[in-house]
Amino acid sequence: MSQSETKKLAPWQAMSMLFLGIALIFFGLMALKVNARIVLAVDGAIMCLMACVFGIAYNEIQKGIKDMIASMLVAMLILLSVGVLIAAWMASGTIPVMIYYGMKVITPQLFLPVACILCTLMSTLAGTSWGTLATVGVACMGVAEGLGVPVEAAAGAVCVGAFFGDKISPLSDSPVITATVTDTPLLEGIKHSLISTGPAYIISLVFFFVYGLSFTSGSMESATYTEILSTIEKTFNLNPIALLPVFVVIALIVLKKPTIPTFVAGIAVGAVLAMIMQGADLKSVMQYMYSGFSTHTDSTFVDKMLNRGGFTSMMSTIGLLMAAAMFGAPLRTAGVAEVLLDYVTKFARNSRVMAFCVMCLHTLFFMITGAYYVSYPVVGTMTKDMFPKYNLQRKNLMRMMLDTGTGLAPLVPWSTTGSYTASTLGVANIAFLAYAPMLWLSIILSAVYALTGIGMAKMEEDEKLKEQEIMNNAALSTGK
Repeated sequence: MSQSETKKLAPWQAMSMLFLGIALIFFGLMALKVNARIVLAVDGAIMCLMACVFGIAYNEIQKGIKDMIASMLVAMLILLSVGVLIAAWMASGTIPVMIYYGMKVITPQLFLPVACILCTLMSTLAGTSWGTLATVGVACMGVAEGLGVPVEAAAGAVCVGAFFGDKISPLSDSPVITATVTDTPLLEGIKHSLISTGPAYIISLVFFFVYGLSFTSGSMESATYTEILSTIEKTFNLNPIALLPVFVVIALIVLKKPTIPTFVAGIAVGAVLAMIMQGADLKSVMQYMYSGFSTHTDSTFVDKMLNRGGFTSMMSTIGLLMAAAMFGAPLRTAGVAEVLLDYVTKFARNSRVMAFCVMCLHTLFFMITGAYYVSYPVVGTMTKDMFPKYNLQRKNLMRMMLDTGTGLAPLVPWSTTGSYTASTLGVANIAFLAYAPMLWLSIILSAVYALTGIGMAKMEEDEKLKEQEIMNNAALSTGK
């Protein structure tokens, strides 16, 4: 039996599953302070039980979990690649060289805006916020510690740059997925997304510049700063050739090669340089790739900065992905989202109310599942046809989903991206929230646009005729 043939829940059944599911998440995370993976897994089991009690076949639920995990498989492979890449680039001296020369040339006053711009360039070229966080982001965090810049502010600058680039890069999964599910031309949708993300990004850069002026040059001569530089000098061969893996990755990105093979190439070059330039043997390099780079210097501070990465470092995040699938799949299979959509349709009297309700629906669904890989296709495919009915172009939906998905993700601790961001940068999500204005300002701007109608792209007359023709043809093909 297909999902469309699955028994549809009564509204009270769907809402009871939804409200109980949300309540259990907040109770487990906020009151009991239990690990998010266990909370989602237990909550998922309860949702499965409720769905079965309400008449949903268990085979359908199990298939839904399987399909949802399968949809996240590429993300899991990217996660593993990133973990191995961090370890290889640490062992090769690539990230240490970036940290060392970054501390040499960047002044504390300009560090935050420069770090943000560097991460923007990397994320735009790489098409991945995760890869940016793991490479340039990690290096920037090390530089920040050396310059005496608060790590919370550094994490905010890194996140603003990484996720701005992710939202506007045609190489990124986020714009590609949202453009696909909303039937929006990719570049047109990206351009439209700038009306909310662009001003928020500029405001963030101004904030970083002004806030950075409070850091004096005295921190350049701090004991920590000197300790990091001297320790890295003694531990690594700081030849600029160590930056070769970065250029290899950028070159492959420019050539539009797939993300995973690109990361694998970066890992391979890093591994070779680790053996040639840093004197590591093959066994040690492979061990680093599995369990993370490990070195023991005279500075425990530097050890903490450098000892990271590896295949195993990403297992907890992958576990979170699977737990999110266990929780989200029963809700999706039982048709809870469709019931919510019915309420939106009945409540929306005009385009402004409809757009705001859809934005809230996606925000809610994303926060429940914790993965925009799930919320984008589910909410996007369900709501895309509502926009033409209200004389709005679908690219409005693409923009709002990017703001409340990719933009919101690093701030939600139990989401895949939020967990990954916090673990990679070593800073709690709530700690850098105030220092990452773009992430929440773009959401506020989207809400204002939706409620006022400002910035909402309207359909032209020829677009209306074309859309009506498509809908008529669809109706004829289904015999309605």
